[in-house]
Amino acid sequence: MKKVVTVGIGGRSFVIDEDAYQKLNLYLTRFKEKTGMGVQSGDVMEDLEQRIAELFTEALGTRYQVVNITMVNNIISQLGMPDGGQMEDDFGVKNEPFYNMAVKKFYRNPDDKVIGGVCSGMALYLNVDVVLVRVLFFVAIFMGSIGFWGYIILWIVAPLAYTAAQKCEMRGLPVTAENLRKFSTYR
Repeated sequence: MKKVVTVGIGGRSFVIDEDAYQKLNLYLTRFKEKTGMGVQSGDVMEDLEQRIAELFTEALGTRYQVVNITMVNNIISQLGMPDGGQMEDDFGVKNEPFYNMAVKKFYRNPDDKVIGGVCSGMALYLNVDVVLVRVLFFVAIFMGSIGFWGYIILWIVAPLAYTAAQKCEMRGLPVTAENLRKFSTYR
């Protein structure tokens, strides 16, 4: 028999093995030490906990299961450390990195917006220069009303990338600890 602990991560509740809890707690403590103190650290830690909760939910699915040390090791190797390094466990053995495929999603880009961030977000999604997309929208507006209405519809429908995780998805980067720190709002 193993002892289990109920923890709240990213606003969700999970039942986790005691040894997995200790490893996750050690990871979060070391992560916080590497990111430092202040507003940026709090924002990054909040994004990290939300990402961990998403990954636990994906791993568990709909069945009731206890989070074990294997799941925690996979998540730690998937997210990595903020400096891009690897975390050594208590026995001095480095965890091997687990590479996940990043999914590129369309968001409006608040960092490089002129009006609504639609052109900047589309340029990042299509991997082209933002000036080209802006010129094409400008020409489309004067060629007919389709450009104007297309921009307005995209402005309404496309979500704005608020969190660091969304900014990573917008650029097609994996949501790792290093990328979360890089794209946090308070740099």
